[in-house]
Amino acid sequence: MRILVIGAGIVGLCTAWHLARGGAAVTVLDGGPPGGGASSGNAGAISAGSVAPLAMPGILRQVPGMLLDPEGALHIPARYALRAAPWLARFVASARPARVAAIAEALSGLLFNAMEQHRRILAEEGALDLIQETGQLYLYRDRDHYAKDEAGWTLRQQHGMRLEFLDGAEAIRVLEPDMQGDYQLGVFIPEQGSSVNPRRQTEVVARGIQRLGGTIRQEAVQAITTAEGRVTGVATASGPIEAEAVVLAAGAWSARLLAPLGIRIPLESQRGYHVMLPDAGISLRRPVVPADRKAFISPMEEGLRIAGTVEFGGLDHPPASWRAELLLRDLRMAFPQARVEGAEGFWMGHRPCLPDSLPVLGPVRRWPGLWCAFGHGHLGLTGSAPTGAVLAQAMLGPTPNLDLAPFAVERFG
Repeated sequence: MRILVIGAGIVGLCTAWHLARGGAAVTVLDGGPPGGGASSGNAGAISAGSVAPLAMPGILRQVPGMLLDPEGALHIPARYALRAAPWLARFVASARPARVAAIAEALSGLLFNAMEQHRRILAEEGALDLIQETGQLYLYRDRDHYAKDEAGWTLRQQHGMRLEFLDGAEAIRVLEPDMQGDYQLGVFIPEQGSSVNPRRQTEVVARGIQRLGGTIRQEAVQAITTAEGRVTGVATASGPIEAEAVVLAAGAWSARLLAPLGIRIPLESQRGYHVMLPDAGISLRRPVVPADRKAFISPMEEGLRIAGTVEFGGLDHPPASWRAELLLRDLRMAFPQARVEGAEGFWMGHRPCLPDSLPVLGPVRRWPGLWCAFGHGHLGLTGSAPTGAVLAQAMLGPTPNLDLAPFAVERFG
């Protein structure tokens, strides 16, 4: 079976890896190198228990802050507010309690074995050193601070996440001795993990695709081609490429390729930033997340990465350097002694986010031959390996245990 995968991010690569391993003739197409976008710039967290959607009950009260507070963890600039309004309306609507419960159930089914799926790929590629399973640590100033997030933690616990509460700064410093900030409550998640180098991880998976007989071409897809009511391949600058099936895994750019087929998707780029410190002078054993603005402070092979913030602004507007500078302030709140002089500029990338926090996975009924795997939002790395496994099963057999109906593109009408 000849299959084209559009997108060489970690989701597209894991999907192509499983398809190639299943015997398909796979070609991955992307205008950039493997992992060149958000897949290499993320916080590295692998969070199988993160089933709480971004829109939780009560989110409507937070919308004015998103519009008015430029330093907020989630910011919608005034110039982009009108364009973001339809997405924001769907976002608020998805926060109904019954809908939140259904979203969490679907995410739990997709993500529950994420760590095992990552280990499976990396073990076969001889790169298990990329994964560390030392947990994740969230920091709160006190119980009142924690109460703002309590509903989300409760939802995660209902789906099997194990939490350990650390009372007092001294208890926190048992896990992270260098923590010197004013945080008196820690939430430790022992069964979560992280990648110590997301870019190298994408490169490892890409090499695995080639080892399994697949092809990776650095060539942009201009359009998805159709004939006689079905998808037939793609168009590129060098000409058409035919295939029996096409997997759309182009991240935040996926909606642009669907629109000419008459499919409108409320997909937004929630622009994220990171700063890398090659020698911060502190030692972390795991990702640490000060809950004030939910910035991830992650130890990696190449230094310390501070990643986070959510900014609406579309795919074409230039990045805002001051958003990246906020990350260094987040770092100092927990680790005031950290050295920031060696910061290597900053990075900005596009997280593909849908208003209900569920990715689009599975076949497109209107266009036989077209499959989707995009919209994982903040869980792209986490969801990549299980997405690849389930989509390959759906395409090649046997039928996966996961019900793909909640993830269908048709849910948007």
